[in-house]
Amino acid sequence: MRYDDRRAAGRLLAEGLEELRGQDVVVLGLPRGGVPVAAEVARSLGAPLDVLVVRKLGVPGQPEWGFGAIGEHGVRVLNQDVIDTAGLRARERDAVEETERGELERRVRRYRGERSALPVAGRTALVVDDGLATGATAEAACRVVRGQGAARIVLAVPVGAAHSVARLRRVADDVVCPHAHRVLGSVGAWYRDFGQVTDAEVTAVLAQAAQAVPRPPTAPPSPAASPSDREVLVPAAGARVGARLVVPEGAPAAVAFAHGSGSSRHSPRNQYVATALNRAGLATLLLDLLTDDEAHDRHNVFDILLLARRLHAASVWLHEQTGLPVAYFGASTGAAAALEAAALSGSGIRSVVSRGGRPDLATPAALTRLRAPTLLIVGSRDTQVLSLNRLAADRMHCEHRIAVVPGATHLFEEPGTLTTVAELARDWFTAHLDRPGTGTPRRSA
Repeated sequence: MRYDDRRAAGRLLAEGLEELRGQDVVVLGLPRGGVPVAAEVARSLGAPLDVLVVRKLGVPGQPEWGFGAIGEHGVRVLNQDVIDTAGLRARERDAVEETERGELERRVRRYRGERSALPVAGRTALVVDDGLATGATAEAACRVVRGQGAARIVLAVPVGAAHSVARLRRVADDVVCPHAHRVLGSVGAWYRDFGQVTDAEVTAVLAQAAQAVPRPPTAPPSPAASPSDREVLVPAAGARVGARLVVPEGAPAAVAFAHGSGSSRHSPRNQYVATALNRAGLATLLLDLLTDDEAHDRHNVFDILLLARRLHAASVWLHEQTGLPVAYFGASTGAAAALEAAALSGSGIRSVVSRGGRPDLATPAALTRLRAPTLLIVGSRDTQVLSLNRLAADRMHCEHRIAVVPGATHLFEEPGTLTTVAELARDWFTAHLDRPGTGTPRRSA
């Protein structure tokens, strides 16, 4: 069959998405042609609508061969296999990203104006386009929202190539395509009216949708509690670092997050895990361990002892502010800092969880001295880091476990893997709330 136009296609597409009605969904249209389709889907489901601007990072000289993609808020996803095969050097990648980042920001300003992006962390992201040919843009979009912490990704298109639909089922959690064809031809051939959508039309559709649907809060509170949520400055070993503190009513403990190299308290993956912990009633502190000026020096990024001192000082502040016992969640190099800080005499840390961590960067003495129950979460496909975690675990005398997430790589981008991380962390922290023999965090001498 042929659709009359994109809006008609959107109305028919929405019929196959009824199961999402009433769920925490944000509809994301791919500009330009996907936006009028997405607008009809959002209207039918009673869900908020936003634009998802992504830019594929193409190999120089072969732009259709993508080595990654970028999205808003500095999100970047890379395909290491393509990078290695193409022999791309760092400066070549950086040059491509700089160009594409400029174009992405221009389009975002044009489409959204002063409105901020709708949050997707912890929610179902419904990515919508007007058709699926090669699927390159749709794949980039799915990977970007995965990087932003979406709990579930559904890709929906009115028509597509069967081979592309099949391939994208490995990227999205679900693909809805009412008409998948073995021989597609052009997407436009399946529409009676497939006129070009202008930037002005996209802007108008988004402005109308923003007035029609109330914007949800960034982190929806659990039904049982209304959390206190505020940005703070934390005094931490010679610096004042930015942080976001969320304290649900009646929280039994607080979790301080130590991000990995090159990341910050705005890391969508850590935000997603923090939101899951908040919904379980735990308080969280997402903090930067370096100031902006310090972060520009790569030596500081890998100065594990400096990061550990900052984290320890932040945990003391966190306990003084909330009166709660403190646990640590560390990612990448931040995991090493968490283990070092937890191993300090009298640290009082209840437990530690590491996501894709580098515990091998902690000192052997710290690993041996550690007493806080420790969970090391690693992706099954992150083989080198998995080996390093096993070697570090051999040095530990505390209660510890390695949890291997099937099918996950280092960044846990694969469908469902970040959800597994959040569930493992939640269960570990709640299981060790009343660990005997722990004091409270205190300042080191």
